[in-house]
Parts: sequence; structure tokens; C-alpha cells
Amino acid sequence: MKTRTFLIALLPFLFILTNCKQDVMSNDQLIEKAQRIHNSVITLDTHCDINLKNFTDSINYTQRLETQLNLPKMNEGGLDVAWLVVYTGQDSLTENGYAKAYDNAIAKFNAIHRLVNDYAPESIELALTSDDVRRIHQSSKKVAMIGIENGYPVGTDISNVKKFHDFGARYMSLAHNGHSQLSDSNTGEEDDVWLHDGLSQLGKEVIAEMNKVGIMIDISHPSKEAIKQMIELSKAPVIASHSSARTLCNHSRNLDDEQLGWIKKNGGVVQTVAFSSYLNKEKHEARDEALKQIQLNVMDSLGSQLLTRKERQELSDEDLLEYMENYTKMRNIVKSKTSVMSDLPPAVDVSDFVDHIDYLVDKIGIEHVGISSDFDGGGGIEGWSDASETFNVTLELVKRGYTENQIAMLWSGNLLRVLDQTQAIAKELKQ
Repeated sequence: MKTRTFLIALLPFLFILTNCKQDVMSNDQLIEKAQRIHNSVITLDTHCDINLKNFTDSINYTQRLETQLNLPKMNEGGLDVAWLVVYTGQDSLTENGYAKAYDNAIAKFNAIHRLVNDYAPESIELALTSDDVRRIHQSSKKVAMIGIENGYPVGTDISNVKKFHDFGARYMSLAHNGHSQLSDSNTGEEDDVWLHDGLSQLGKEVIAEMNKVGIMIDISHPSKEAIKQMIELSKAPVIASHSSARTLCNHSRNLDDEQLGWIKKNGGVVQTVAFSSYLNKEKHEARDEALKQIQLNVMDSLGSQLLTRKERQELSDEDLLEYMENYTKMRNIVKSKTSVMSDLPPAVDVSDFVDHIDYLVDKIGIEHVGISSDFDGGGGIEGWSDASETFNVTLELVKRGYTENQIAMLWSGNLLRVLDQTQAIAKELKQ
């Protein structure tokens, strides 16, 4: 009788142990499923900044550099397509300023072409169409694509739009941090000072020219009024190459619900960005405050200072490149130092990132949502701190119940669909 009573009493514990074992197995199966999906879809990141110092014959992306993106890290994380960004900071609206910006843009185009043609043609190839992406992916090589962040290098010569297209550019934003000759920037919200009340006349002509040559219009940095005018003028869908949801994080770089409605109606896509301060302001600031002294000390040891966003905006392109190089080194050192610290506020992580994807999917539909990192431009979060951790994004999507087809849409299908539509409309306009 005692034995029988003991066994009956033990049954609930056996039930719990059995379920725990099943949960562990289910988690293993979840990872296995996510890995299978990750390997089968084309993973595409629409925004990765570059530094010209990393495009030489002795230092380049064939090496596992400290940069968040390079070929070894893409291979480790299973990132298939990287949009390398031709970025130019905002300077004076003068002929001299435009000339310097143009030279900077051409230098970055040439650097990307050196990577794919001279340094690593067996490992990475430049894609100009969605068919190129699929063909190159099938060959087991990585894919490079080119976007332009800030239309400032266009200057006042609209023929530069086609020149940039011929160099391989397939998206362009008309402004960055600061009003350009083409468009107001989101940064105007800070002081409510605007230059064009949206787009300049030249900016409107550039939109038409981008439609004509087949360059996607990127709305990530311009002002809300400029974005509205771009969508009204464009004959093709637009993209936000690296933005998140303003309802979840109130930052001028994010998109509010009204803007999201415009993009849905336009048929465009929002490439959700893994940028800490655009995802969760409270968590970001608490963590940042706790790490500030460590960051200051490390930057000082690198012979640099930790700058605010406004201070970074005032740097020349050359100084900003040097600063971002030290900033990347600092982030890696701080990450190593804090990995053994248990009393820090939690970091903004992949879960926070996918919260924005969930919100955007619910708000505008899964066919209008994509993924971006802003690596080497300030992006990166806990769990997706560089390209080697790309799988973690797919894993979180699988955990949230997204299907393989939906994950394929988020990672590349939606963005490539907009590229196809943009190029088809360009062909119609030429005819």
C-alpha cells in the first residue's frame, strides 16, 4: 500500500519531468527548423555603411575585420546579400560642396567595384536586378548591391542620377542629417526650421529621373512632408531602407502610422532597422548611461572622444570615417568587457527588433515589411551585433510563428519585388 501511495504521489513529478524533456526537445527542433529556413531563404540586409580604408589590396572584406560586415562574418551568420552604402554627409549647398560630395561618392562606388572585381570575385558579385541576386545566390557566392544615402552628391546636375545608376546604385535617399538641395531632412523636427517645405523643385525633378532610370526612392531620412511629396510624385513604390515604427519608439527617424498608411497604399516596403535607439528608447538610454564611463575610457585609449549624434553630424566625411572606425573598435571592446558583468540594465535585443517587425506586419501587412541592420553606421543590437549573428533574427521569427514563406518575404522577397516594379516602370517610361 505504501509503495502504491508513493507511486501515485510521484506521478505529478514524473509528468513535469516528461514535459520538461519535451520542451527541451521542442526547443532543439525549433532551432533545427529555423536553421533549415535560414539556409533556404535569401537573407538580404538593405543598409551597411562602408569605410574606404577597408577597400584596399591589403585591408579588405575578404578578412575578418573588426567591421560589423565582411565576408567571413557574412559566411558565419548566413547573410546572403549586403547593400553597401555610398554615404555622403551633408555639407554646404555650394558648387564646391557638391563637387567634393560627388568625388566622395565616386570613390565609394569604385571601392565596391574593386571588392567584387579585384579582391574577391570568386566570393562576391554585384547584383543589379532580382534575377542577378537569385543567380549569384545559386552559385554560392555572396551578393553585393549598392544604395546611396543622401542625394547631395547629385549636386545641381540631374544627369548624375543616371551616372549613379550606371555605377550600380539601385536606391537613393534625397537627404540625410541636414537639409540637402533636394529635400528637407527629418532633423528639421528638432528646431522646426525647414528649407523647402518638403522637396525642392530640383528634388521633384530628381524623383522623376529616378523613376525613369530605375532607382528605388529611399524615404528613411527625409522629412515627413518630403516623404509625402515623394510618394505622391513617384510612379513606383518607395522603400524605407532603414527605419522602424514610431509608435513603438518616438524618434524622428522612425515612421508614424500615417506614413505607414501612405507606404502601404503606395505598395512600398519598410526595412525595419536594428538600431538600438530607434527600437526602445528607455532600454537604450538606461544601458547607455550604465556603459558611458566604460565607453569614454575606451574611446580615450583609442585617442578619440565619444561624440553625441549632433557632434557627429558636424564632422567632415573623412573625420566621420575615422570616428566610426574607432567607435566600432570601442563597441567590440566594451562588448567583451561587459560580457562578464551581471548588474547592467538589459540591452536592446533581437526581441525588441522583432517587436517592430510584428507591429509593422500587423499595421500594413507582411508584404510591406523587410529587414536592415545599419551595420558600421551605428546599427547593431544584442543578438545581431554583426553579420555573424544573422541567424538569430530568423530564429526569433520562427519562435514568433512566422512561416518559411513569410520569413522569405521579410528577408528579401518584398524588397526585391519593389526593385522589380521600379525597373519595370522605368522600362515603360523609356518606351
